[in-house]
Amino acid sequence: MATTSTEAARPGTVMRAQSAGLLRACRPRQWLKNALVFAAPAAAGVLTTGAGLRGAFIAFAAFCLAASGTYLFNDAADVAADRRHPRKRLRPIAAGIVPVRLARIVGSVLLGLGLLVAFSGGPPLGAVVAAYLALTFAYTRWLKHQPVVDLVAIACCHVIRAYAGAVAVAVPVTGWFLVVVSLGSLLIVAGKREAELRASAPTASAPTAPTASVCTVSAPASDGTATGGTAIGGAAVGTRATLAVYTSSYLAHVRAMASGAMIVTYCLWALQEHTGAAKVCYALGIVPLVLVVLRHALLVDRGVGEEPEELALGDRPLQVFAGLMLLLLALGIHLS
Repeated sequence: MATTSTEAARPGTVMRAQSAGLLRACRPRQWLKNALVFAAPAAAGVLTTGAGLRGAFIAFAAFCLAASGTYLFNDAADVAADRRHPRKRLRPIAAGIVPVRLARIVGSVLLGLGLLVAFSGGPPLGAVVAAYLALTFAYTRWLKHQPVVDLVAIACCHVIRAYAGAVAVAVPVTGWFLVVVSLGSLLIVAGKREAELRASAPTASAPTAPTASVCTVSAPASDGTATGGTAIGGAAVGTRATLAVYTSSYLAHVRAMASGAMIVTYCLWALQEHTGAAKVCYALGIVPLVLVVLRHALLVDRGVGEEPEELALGDRPLQVFAGLMLLLLALGIHLS
């Protein structure tokens, strides 16, 4: 009798575990990235209106659904590589909690819902979300294995989010806005890759392969993982093949280039495009912007920037600097 009860309860236990695993695989903490859809409406001053707030939240919901669907498909495609990674092997699909087939089914449903919600906000928003999905699937299947291109592809995903916010509320976007968002996105992506590279670097006692400095990224295998790569430290670089090509100095150079250009662009916009009290607020915003960049650089150099959303949610100094910058921007928008 006890055995029968246990066996009867087992399907329910498995279902609960799979449900919790699916929720975790949807990565709700990474929905923070989708807050970029509020940037353009806020900058245009329409976020305080009913129509502006509604449009922005429709875009946010559409990207949360669509992004979660792509995360499920990406993890299903990378399941073999993730199982070789010291941290990613704990993801629900790689750990076997969520079957690959179930992940793809739920992912398809989420993608469909994301497009449905996006088109409810108008055909332009639906087209932007569809373009985002096309780029993310191209990244999953091919672009993620191409050095340099993978950085630009992920940065473009962030830019599309920001552009979608403008489309959702029908406000124009300026060149200044697009340049700052593009450079900021590239900075974040380069920092993420550099932190991943530092995390996979050999320890002092670990032997270094003599051919580690000459690496070639092979074409992706049928399961979406790269067949090439060199083992560094305790983790195989093959789990993200482009790490076999990148160096810390190169990624640091990309960060320096992106951060410098972003700060200069913001300074030109703040000092040349505004007058009066708004100009003062925007100019003062330069200080916390520089502090955000410097704090991010410090964290990446310490090897803790693999998950940018974790930095945003867990690093108090970064939160204070970013909060001060947003406050000054909000005052500038109000005084414009």
